[in-house]
Amino acid sequence: MVFLLMALMMNMIGSSSSSLNVGFYGSTCPSVEAIVRKTVNTAIAQNRGIGAGLIRLHFHDCFVRGCDGSVLLDSTPGNTAEKDSPPNLSLRGFEVIDQAKAMIEAKCPQTVSCSDILAFAARDSAAILSGGGISYSVPSGRRDGTVSNQNEALLNLPPPTLDVQQLQSSFSSKGLSLDEMVTLSGAHSIGVSHCSSFSNRLYSFNSTYPQDPSMDRGFAAFLKTKCPYGGNDAETTVPLDVVSPNRLDVRYYKNLRNHKGLFTSDQSLWSDPSTAYMVKDYANNRAGWAAKFGAAMVRMGSIQVLTGNHGEIRMNCMMVN
Repeated sequence: MVFLLMALMMNMIGSSSSSLNVGFYGSTCPSVEAIVRKTVNTAIAQNRGIGAGLIRLHFHDCFVRGCDGSVLLDSTPGNTAEKDSPPNLSLRGFEVIDQAKAMIEAKCPQTVSCSDILAFAARDSAAILSGGGISYSVPSGRRDGTVSNQNEALLNLPPPTLDVQQLQSSFSSKGLSLDEMVTLSGAHSIGVSHCSSFSNRLYSFNSTYPQDPSMDRGFAAFLKTKCPYGGNDAETTVPLDVVSPNRLDVRYYKNLRNHKGLFTSDQSLWSDPSTAYMVKDYANNRAGWAAKFGAAMVRMGSIQVLTGNHGEIRMNCMMVN
């Protein structure tokens, strides 16, 4: 029964992705990608961390109800939306999508979906933060969903405490392979995390070890200066990659080899033999990883998309029409 459900899900993902096309707006809104690119460039020039936020925003959208822009919807009096769910409270970049949407609506009313704008913005962010090393075309034609619920975010977004088998299960449920999971994890070479997401590895790890033995002692000592025991975990942040925090590169994988992964889910990729060889390969092959990252982003961006007559083209990304 489980295999049957997985097969049906994979067929659904495959048929949905085949409905997307590069250059979908070529005749209806030919300037759309240029508008998004300019908006993203301006935002990142002002705050480089926004690029990491936009990539993460796309991931959090696609893992809940597919890539339908549901993470962009505001809560209403009768419903708490995804963006107000605990895993999403630190998401950034909403204003960039709203700015791009406003300019696109002025040129091409009710033509371009918010979910496509988000996919374009994530692609452009990856290109900028990788110094042009990551370049890929985004198939478009997504339509926007009309449902957003905080509980679905809790159920679908993988927390930073998972091991490889749990991560594989989470990504597999979305039609993504183990290799694609390791590839996409490289996005953790940019962005920041609150102390609460990894402080369990620093203090009272278990009855035998006061801290996670898989973490480099010097790295743990550094993190403790940033996240003291009993400190304000809700406010303090630490770069996911302390070496090159604003560059999307393979330093993440090198950090894992040195036992300097921030999350349990990160370090487990090196600890587990089923993924350690991929970490080693990527750490020594920046160009190879960059190419596979682009391909994996396209795959992720095709999860359970709405096309054709399904969903809608929102006029405002924060609310349904």
